[in-house]
Amino acid sequence: MVSRIGKHYWEEPCISGDKGSGAVFFGGCNLHCRFCQNYDISVKPHGIELTAERLADVMLYLQDSGAANVNLVTPAHFSDKIAAALTIVKPSLKIPVVYNTNSYEKVSALKRLEGLVDVYLPDLKFYSAEISFDMARAADYFEIAVKAIEEMYRQQPKNVYDGSGYVTRGVIIRHLVLPSYTEDSKRILDWISNYNKNACVSIMSQYFPAKFDDKFPQLNRRLYKREYKNVLEYFYNLGLSNGYSQDAESAIADYLPSFSDSDVKDILREIPFVF
Repeated sequence: MVSRIGKHYWEEPCISGDKGSGAVFFGGCNLHCRFCQNYDISVKPHGIELTAERLADVMLYLQDSGAANVNLVTPAHFSDKIAAALTIVKPSLKIPVVYNTNSYEKVSALKRLEGLVDVYLPDLKFYSAEISFDMARAADYFEIAVKAIEEMYRQQPKNVYDGSGYVTRGVIIRHLVLPSYTEDSKRILDWISNYNKNACVSIMSQYFPAKFDDKFPQLNRRLYKREYKNVLEYFYNLGLSNGYSQDAESAIADYLPSFSDSDVKDILREIPFVF
């Protein structure tokens, strides 16, 4: 189920750059984070069903549109169909394939993507089992996610960039700092530091309240600058130095794309049947 197709300019600079990332947003999610900022398609999934062949056509279309890469967003629950589509289209793709995931994935599913995905863009959301359960009803999130990330590094152990600064191979770990949960963010950075001091880490400040939360009121505000600064300082104090940070202005709803089934249908009418 595809909920949006098009260029996306708000990923990390090495993903979006000036060309834009060729994003395919999938409807639904195998996590249900109570603060989800893509709530419109993840918690209330909608979109257009595509065959593996038609998804392959979409990827080729994004390449032809001049996108820097094919960016598969929230793909875990469709990983088998994505693997089938990539098997069809990969010989025709000259741009990297980015797998943009929440990391709540089975290692066996990721193994099917070996040789098909060039860049892994995994979240590492929560460390504490209690917080994971409160936020996403997934107390085992950290245990599952780090095994998935280790598999991603096995497949793509080193980041490689082209002459224009776009990443063509590798892994970039993302972490969204949540209001009031900076200590959990630090535990995540501890793990990353112990696992791989050279890891590329994107520490995001773009949290904003997507909807009112009556159970966890701390989620009803934006991140304080001092909270984000505290996490960044911890990052550097651990000896980590490779990655990205965000300005506070990133925490706005305008950074989210619109999700319209009619828009997807209009784009699909333009895309030729190749496969």
